[in-house]
Amino acid sequence: MKIAILVYLFPPKWLAGTEIATYNLADHLARRGHEVHVITSHDAGLPEFSEENGFYIYRIEWPKIRFIGMIIFWVKIYQKLRTIKPDVFHAQSVSSGIPAWAAKKFLKIPYVVWGQGSDIYLPERFTRLTSKLILQNADAVLALTEDMKQKMREICDREISVVPNGIDLERFKISSGDKKEGNAKTIIFIGRLHPVKGVQYLIEAMAIVRQQMPDVKLVIVGDGVERARLEELAERLNLNDCIQFAGQVSQESIPRLMHQADVFVLSSLSEGLPVVILEAMAAGLPIVATNVGGIPDIVEEGVNGYLVNAKNPDELADRLLVLLQNDEIREEMSTNNRGKAELYTWDKVATKVEKEYQTAIEQNIDARGANLQRKATDRSDVH
Repeated sequence: MKIAILVYLFPPKWLAGTEIATYNLADHLARRGHEVHVITSHDAGLPEFSEENGFYIYRIEWPKIRFIGMIIFWVKIYQKLRTIKPDVFHAQSVSSGIPAWAAKKFLKIPYVVWGQGSDIYLPERFTRLTSKLILQNADAVLALTEDMKQKMREICDREISVVPNGIDLERFKISSGDKKEGNAKTIIFIGRLHPVKGVQYLIEAMAIVRQQMPDVKLVIVGDGVERARLEELAERLNLNDCIQFAGQVSQESIPRLMHQADVFVLSSLSEGLPVVILEAMAAGLPIVATNVGGIPDIVEEGVNGYLVNAKNPDELADRLLVLLQNDEIREEMSTNNRGKAELYTWDKVATKVEKEYQTAIEQNIDARGANLQRKATDRSDVH
């Protein structure tokens, strides 16, 4: 099967959940013998065309001019699709669905749309205007979680399959060099330093946690527009000596950092299905996370972690203290998480996505056949 996947941003520069998930999906589809073409935006210093791990990457340059630049980008994507001639086109978010819709209308290429999170929960104005058109005309629609599926069905009442992101379990097997040293407890957060991640409430929670556990440490991995403000907040609360801003790190470093921690925390105000929680599960970390979006689909209260309300430092602190002060609970949740992570391997995800591609191709063929039949009937009625 020849597959084209559109994602606006892509590694190595961009390492958020959607970008990492797209890389892994392309990698595993290529391993299964498919011809995979990833179309993305150009990043300085990277070639416009390359081959990596058996799949092809096209990095398209376009002017960063509001609206006009995006139209130019879409036109270039359309032109690239005319050259590639894929069997199926995969839009890796509803917000990237306009080129998919155009490719189906004018090139007769079936398309699949996979909702990723912010495109559903926090859509931009243009996405809100185009979402129904994109979902209605797609040959298959995927959602990361049941909650996201219901949100998408409010936009367009149609069949939607739930397919979660995946995890590479091999990356998170602990080695002797990864083992934690010392007895001081460590909490880890990994994500963009953006307002939607709610890190300010985590820092405020740390002020409470530290009152009972003076030697506790919080490692904040990631970078973004909020970093300077968050560093100022940590300084104002006299937490500089217990909060480490590690900045953005390589993907290869994530498993080691997780194995050095005792608890993983995610304080987001909105989420789809965070890949980083799946990674924490694979690393055997108990989880404290906000009860938003698709997080309740993977974090089961009291089983593999705790769920708290967003924007609530007191609840965050309370659940963190329960885990940090109870070795037995942490160990039980760690075991449960390693077991749950087995359900989210990329092989299993790629198998589900393959079936959706095949369904999309077959439905497109059936629809075109029915359309031709209808036109033939209309002509015979005229004569």
